Amino acid sequence: MDYNTWRHAFKVDPAKELTDEQLEAIAESGTDGVIIGGSDGVTLENVLDLLARFRRFSVPLALEVSTVESVTPGFDYYFIPTVLNTSDAKWLNGLHHEALREYGHMMNFDEIITEGYCILNPDCKAAQLTGVKEVPDEDDVQAYARMAEHLFSLPIFYLEYSGQYGDPKIVRAAKELLENTRLFYGGGIRTKEQAKEMAAIADTVVVGNVLYDDLKSALATVNAVKSVPLSV
Repeated sequence: MDYNTWRHAFKVDPAKELTDEQLEAIAESGTDGVIIGGSDGVTLENVLDLLARFRRFSVPLALEVSTVESVTPGFDYYFIPTVLNTSDAKWLNGLHHEALREYGHMMNFDEIITEGYCILNPDCKAAQLTGVKEVPDEDDVQAYARMAEHLFSLPIFYLEYSGQYGDPKIVRAAKELLENTRLFYGGGIRTKEQAKEMAAIADTVVVGNVLYDDLKSALATVNAVKSVPLSV
């Protein structure tokens, strides 16, 4: 399934444990895609482990690249984050330049999808890693949305609250400005009601942390998201 049609995706952290039964439940849940990625502890070994285990199922797989060393063939997509609100240029284009200098000659660019990240939780690991120090307000987020679509023509604009449930007003303000760029929302979804609220706004709702402490609630977000038409 083309990522442009995804309404729901699970994000699985290679550094966290899943039993075979839990992994099968995720793969067979009806989610549109599984994104494998994390902020720390990501290694080639644990990425390969998840890749091999998920490949027993038909669910589309994307590797969200946080370290070049963990990249391996076999995924349907390679999501490449560029952090639009970072204070450290290496997370905007520096690491990307290093990767392309070293490996650009062997990349299949049909599989590579760039995500324009806007991180809205300064206390999360992703923010600390990438040098995000201030919380963007609504005007900032709209500026980053315009940047993603009109300046850089990015296929994805990703609002990342990372463990914290976001402000639907801010998510809607971003979505209203996007026409060709898809809006991904991730952060703090633990209930069907939260999943439905964000599904009415964002093109794709990404569910992650709740997989590890309340799998039943996580699985319930799949049908919750798909039951709601976009209203923006």
